[in-house]
Amino acid sequence: MADHHVLGLSGGKDSAALAIYMRLNHPEIDIRYFFTDTGKELPEVYDYLGKLEGFLGRPIEYLNPHRDFDFWLRQYNNFLPSANTRWCTRQLKLEPFKQWIKPWLSAGETVHSYVAIRSDEEHREGMVTHHKKLVVHLPFREQGIDKATVLEILDGSGLGLPKYYDWRSRSGCTFCFFQQKIEWVRLKENHPEEFEKAKAYEKTALEHGSPFTWTQKESLSELEQPVRIIAIKSEFETRKNRELARRRPNPLKPTDCENLDIDELYFEEEGGGACLICHK
Repeated sequence: MADHHVLGLSGGKDSAALAIYMRLNHPEIDIRYFFTDTGKELPEVYDYLGKLEGFLGRPIEYLNPHRDFDFWLRQYNNFLPSANTRWCTRQLKLEPFKQWIKPWLSAGETVHSYVAIRSDEEHREGMVTHHKKLVVHLPFREQGIDKATVLEILDGSGLGLPKYYDWRSRSGCTFCFFQQKIEWVRLKENHPEEFEKAKAYEKTALEHGSPFTWTQKESLSELEQPVRIIAIKSEFETRKNRELARRRPNPLKPTDCENLDIDELYFEEEGGGACLICHK
């Protein structure tokens, strides 16, 4: 029976680094790279995937769901997805992947899936597989590759980080509910048209009785008020400075303290974290 090797890309730094790592260190493995495309991604994500495709020297396969976000929003009675009800991940990310590999598994063939969980992410787990022919591999964890090494891999390749890391901590949909309030503010500043689309989805959901807004405890209309934006930016800077002061400098990696992920600075009430398949 044939073996298939697949590596999912999110448009984020870790999965990109893993693709580069496997291409350089295991060229003998015929890996198929794929991206599950919701159609609601940041434009910077598509730009970065194009550059990565050039480095890998082979096409990235785009997996599109049979039904788009708007269809599923109607199916869920206009209730927005949330951390407790992640129907967007299930319907727009996981199902297209399952349908893609289903013919291989049905034929009794083995699928090896490579996932970019780092060695310094003890709290994360790979996709739980319920099929004996779907084997999940965690090369970074096995080889002791941490965040600093991921950044070195990206710098060494010439790709560097995706441009959205200048203002946001993760890839995924423009209106991902795991965004922190500072990221919603920056979405408004960098992609005002996408912020307006997110507001429209939120308004429709509220009109249909959904109790959820994209960000906890306030709507985007409330969040975008000038006074509120000033407060959010001030709160974020306070958290960032507090975290920088707490860190001990590493003489071997002096830039460590400069490479703060927004995820490292979240307020508990803002959520933090993200769906693994969306942002790695």
